[in-house]
Amino acid sequence: MASSKGFLTDGQREILKIATENLENLSSSPKSPSSLLSEHNHTKASWGVKPQTAAVAGSRHVRRSNSGKFVRVKKDGAGGKGTWGKLLDTDGYSHIDRNDPNYDSGEEPYQLVGSTVTDPLDEFKKAIVSIIEEFFSTGDVDMAASDLRELGSNEYYPYIIKRLVSMAMDKHDKEKEMASVLLSALYADVISPAQIRDGFFMLIESADDLAVDILDAVDILALFLARAVVDDILPPAFLVRAKKALPESSKGVQVIQTAEKTYLSAPHHAELVERRWGGSTQVTVENVKKRIADLLREYVSSGDTFEACRCIRELGVPFFHHEIVKRALVLAMEIHSAEPLMLKLLKEAAAEGLISSSQMVKGFSRLAEALDDLALDIPSAKTLFQSLIREAILEGWLDDSFMKPSGEDGDVQVQDENLRKYKKEVVTIIHEYFLSDDIPELIRSLEDLGTPEYNPIFLKKLITIAIDRKNREKEMASVLLAALHIEIFSTEDIINGFFMLLESAEDTALDILNASNELALFLARAVIDDVLAPLHLVEIGSMLPPKCSGSETVQMARSLVAARHAGERLLRCWGGGTGWAVEDAKDKIMKLLEEYESGGDVSEACQCIRDLGMPFFNHEVVKKALVMAMEKKNDRMLGLLQECFSEGLITINQMTKGFTRIKDSLDDLALDIPNAKEKFVFYVEHALRKGWLLPSYDSNATDV
Repeated sequence: MASSKGFLTDGQREILKIATENLENLSSSPKSPSSLLSEHNHTKASWGVKPQTAAVAGSRHVRRSNSGKFVRVKKDGAGGKGTWGKLLDTDGYSHIDRNDPNYDSGEEPYQLVGSTVTDPLDEFKKAIVSIIEEFFSTGDVDMAASDLRELGSNEYYPYIIKRLVSMAMDKHDKEKEMASVLLSALYADVISPAQIRDGFFMLIESADDLAVDILDAVDILALFLARAVVDDILPPAFLVRAKKALPESSKGVQVIQTAEKTYLSAPHHAELVERRWGGSTQVTVENVKKRIADLLREYVSSGDTFEACRCIRELGVPFFHHEIVKRALVLAMEIHSAEPLMLKLLKEAAAEGLISSSQMVKGFSRLAEALDDLALDIPSAKTLFQSLIREAILEGWLDDSFMKPSGEDGDVQVQDENLRKYKKEVVTIIHEYFLSDDIPELIRSLEDLGTPEYNPIFLKKLITIAIDRKNREKEMASVLLAALHIEIFSTEDIINGFFMLLESAEDTALDILNASNELALFLARAVIDDVLAPLHLVEIGSMLPPKCSGSETVQMARSLVAARHAGERLLRCWGGGTGWAVEDAKDKIMKLLEEYESGGDVSEACQCIRDLGMPFFNHEVVKKALVMAMEKKNDRMLGLLQECFSEGLITINQMTKGFTRIKDSLDDLALDIPNAKEKFVFYVEHALRKGWLLPSYDSNATDV
């Protein structure tokens, strides 16, 4: 029976008292002591203080337990005291006993640990910064090269160039000179030539950003570019290609122009550039070649391989080791007793890493290109060369990819036979050209031969034949050379062809007394006709032995180009040509088109174009004709272009180039001619129907 003191019976009070005294011993219970007490107080407050209200308000949430007692249940059915609670219900205060047989380590509380995701490129950049800073402190080139090589991640190597130069730009001249020296040391041995070019292009692209922090960034970058060209780690042609790939308004273009005009076009520019930052190097290419020849001769006398390697290392020109390879192989051919010594030296230098594999291959390649001329002095040069290649590959210090696909003498004989056949055919083609003056027909004949790898040989044969003829043929040869450069010859073909000519200049002089002067005129005329850049003369000269006839011819050509009014004089050097500069030619083209547009005869206009005597510049005729058609809002100019194309006066390559130049300038044209883009699309479609354009132009021509 319930006591008058409350709802609990005496027995219940006794049980509650015992439970309270032993509360500390109930640690295994999922409820903490404080929660038990709070629930007890809650029950007491609910049922003891206001019994009537509690009974009414909580009637829906009260149920009888197994013991027969009434207990308060949570509103959402999760249970209360004496119930199991909801499914998957957990209490934040539950205790895990590791001694429990059912203990599961997965129930242990855990904490997520965050980690930063790192970019490999960022890590690489941080690493090279520390290496470069250490290099600026110690000046140890070998250590810096070794540290950079150990970084791996070859695909990121262009960033070494960019970071090295950008860090040096903001320092003193000493660090700038050190950076240039390190670049020469890294060339080919650590960083490939292609990666060097990529790194410098990234630098030029970022010129606008660098100029924000460094006031004279343009001038410093231009000097680094010029130094790289002088040190033979960048080809001069790189500047031309890079300029085309950059927006005209960017500071990168200013950098290239400054390098070309201020540093690389000045007299004695190589010495000036090398000493600009107080560098100690006063060694020209000619001096290096002389020192290489001296050390190889001394090695033949002494046979001391260790001393020879030490001398090579002291030269400090790892980017020029291909010259050592070439000269060593020539000595091995010339002096039979020197062959084992030279092979031993090259093998030892390769094993020590003194001469890199790329420099070794380059040396063999240069000798392979000169074998025809070398065979005049050493009849068995080709056989000896093949023998040297096989031995070098067998001993493992020359990459076996250098060998021809089969490497058998039969293949060499087949190649020689093909070359002899080619020379015979091109002589006939050249003679026919001198009779007909038909440039398009000659180009078609060369394309039918399908041997672009022999283009330098064609150039050599063309000029050799022209030198021994009258001024008319010499003028025709120069005009043809300009046209070939636009149509099918690369700049490298032109350079290699002139190099082959100059290498054999002494032999040519035996038959033609004035050969040296004539060759100098051809070289200079090629520069005036934009076939070669002035810097290409320097490149060709550096490939020739010092004080030879070919080297003197190059110097003569450079003098002709540097003279006052050189353009007009050289255009008329053989009594031909127009004597016009490029701007004069553009003005002449504009006048003849205006005359034709005002009612002139199409045949007369074609004759005027022919009289210009600049077939390599006919793309300008196409461009100006299309612009005039847009401005005049009539399509009469299309009739002129059709007649020029039908007569072969303007070739498909020149036509394509003219359309391409219009496409590149459409945004500017649209400022003056609002419907320029629509008109251009119409002209392209018309040209494609008429067959004026190359098929490859179709894929992206109308994407304007």
